[in-house]
Amino acid sequence: MGLLACSLGAAFAQEAAIRKNLAERLPSLAKIDEVSKTPMNGLYEIRVNDSDIFYTDAEGNFLIQGNLIDTKAKRNLTEERVEKLSAIDFSALPLKDAFILVHGNGKRKLAVFEDPNCVYCKRFERDLQKVNDVTIYTFLLPILSPDSVEKSKNIWCAKDKGKAWLDWMVRDQTPAKASCDTAALERNLDFSKKHKITGTPTVFFADGTRVPGAISAQQVEKLLASAKPQ
Repeated sequence: MGLLACSLGAAFAQEAAIRKNLAERLPSLAKIDEVSKTPMNGLYEIRVNDSDIFYTDAEGNFLIQGNLIDTKAKRNLTEERVEKLSAIDFSALPLKDAFILVHGNGKRKLAVFEDPNCVYCKRFERDLQKVNDVTIYTFLLPILSPDSVEKSKNIWCAKDKGKAWLDWMVRDQTPAKASCDTAALERNLDFSKKHKITGTPTVFFADGTRVPGAISAQQVEKLLASAKPQ
């Protein structure tokens, strides 16, 4: 018990020293959320802004920004850590602010944040047509231009949101003008800022896995197969 107490005391003191030194020397650095050991001797992970990762030595004398690679295991430890931190429990997604498209029996599920003027989103949507037995929750995220806002409003207010969306994204048919309560679009923007969804498309799977950028139908299938609900 005595050795354990000493070890814990030393760990707390070391963390306190890192926090103190970095705060004093780098006042512009965001408040440190967490200090933790890494598998590399003498290197500590510094987490700020929920999911931003830096590394430092035991005294906070140096600060490193970059990826920590485990060369034996051939793993990007920084990337894995950020993915874990940025995962969102699927049940925490505000699904009422999305519209639903069902392929086949819809037994699998994914959610995607998209801008109607995003060329990568169009590519993703066209690939997604090849994926069967999935329920897709689409969150309109108009971040690219004023026209994105206009198109998003027209799609959200359409009598059949899913059809209007696919007509535009897959068949290049401009959505007809429509009007309704579009507060959901503002909530989507607020949600994206809170959870650092900075680009489109951004896809979420049932296990909370986040994938930024357009991925192929084959990659979607692989992730759907491995995703187990939280």
